[in-house]
Amino acid sequence: MKRSVRLLALMAAALLLVSGVGCDKLRARDQLNKGVKAFKDAKFEEAIEKFKNAVEYDPKLLNARMYLATAYSQQYVPGSDNADNMQVGNQAIEQYKKVIESTDPAPSREQQLNSIKGVAGLYLQMKKFDDSRQYYVKATEVDPNDPEPYYSVGVIDWTKTYQPRMEERAKLGLKPTEQLKDKKVCALVHAKNWDNVADGINMLTKALELRPDYDDAMAYLNLMYRERADIQCADQSAYQSDTKLADSWVDKNLLTKKERAEKAANQPGGIVMDPSKQ
Repeated sequence: MKRSVRLLALMAAALLLVSGVGCDKLRARDQLNKGVKAFKDAKFEEAIEKFKNAVEYDPKLLNARMYLATAYSQQYVPGSDNADNMQVGNQAIEQYKKVIESTDPAPSREQQLNSIKGVAGLYLQMKKFDDSRQYYVKATEVDPNDPEPYYSVGVIDWTKTYQPRMEERAKLGLKPTEQLKDKKVCALVHAKNWDNVADGINMLTKALELRPDYDDAMAYLNLMYRERADIQCADQSAYQSDTKLADSWVDKNLLTKKERAEKAANQPGGIVMDPSKQ
């Protein structure tokens, strides 16, 4: 008899536990829905509180973490090193990383990719270029057919090469149109920048293979070839070749933009000319 009573008590406790878990999941969904509404109304602080509640009720609700990270991101101000602002940015990164690292449940491919890009973008805004580059490379591994992460890596590579080269040029008092011919300085910058230049050209080329009309990638490929040209001072023919390549990407960029504008003008609802000015 005592054994039966004990068994019934255990069953009742188990039912209460299951019921409690079920209620928490319902509460989490309710908070998530309220957070989404607040988010769409641009009430980001209210949305953050709702999403935090949803995560507390159901830590496995990855969509709530995604929204929480995105809401934090909306509150982050790029370029500001204010401690509170940096905390908001790091909170967004923390939530994105929890989605990426989740195993129960595992994130969907879309959740994983968007979280990786979210982390990469925030690190880029914080000027943590190496960290940002690491996550953009992760994005290329998750989706090798997405041109944007390749482009972003190329932009980071250019950013990391441009400043040290310009610093050395400034020390020599060179004008923008003057070639870097000091062999000692050239060798120094070449050693520092060459790998990033090569990688940047490779990444931007890949982006253009995936999206042939990617005009932003064309613009940065022009810049990367100019980076490479300026550190090839030991080889004048290589300098001239890279300069011509850079110029060709300027021309392709302008042509692509012109073709896009013409296409938009010919689409229904496109650019309408004012008859009075024809």
